[in-house]
Amino acid sequence: MTARKILVADNEIHIVQVVAIKFRNNGFEVITSDNAREAFELACRQKPDVIVTDLQMPGTSSLELIENLRKHPATADIPVVLLTARDFTVEDQQICDLKISVCLPKPFSPRELLQTVNEVLKQRATA
Repeated sequence: MTARKILVADNEIHIVQVVAIKFRNNGFEVITSDNAREAFELACRQKPDVIVTDLQMPGTSSLELIENLRKHPATADIPVVLLTARDFTVEDQQICDLKISVCLPKPFSPRELLQTVNEVLKQRATA
């Protein structure tokens, strides 16, 4: 069985490092990016099973990243877990329109994120 592949995109390097370690230790192949533009390119090339991205990133926003993913046939159905700071919310309509699987508020525990991603992947497998 091949490892499940996850793309983690966040401009806060310490979050990327902690999340990457948690997922690698749980059998995932981890791809990382610190910006939305690179994350899109990596998603198109690597076709991860799931993407975890922070809402607030410099340059191209994560919402634009997700819009672009949804427009591209190879990435249109990749589940996305969106990390949000407490003071930032995403409208329910945007969540629906962009097919965001879960919005997870920061701070979060790596264990909580792993559980969330596993649930998203399980739901996708049974859909």
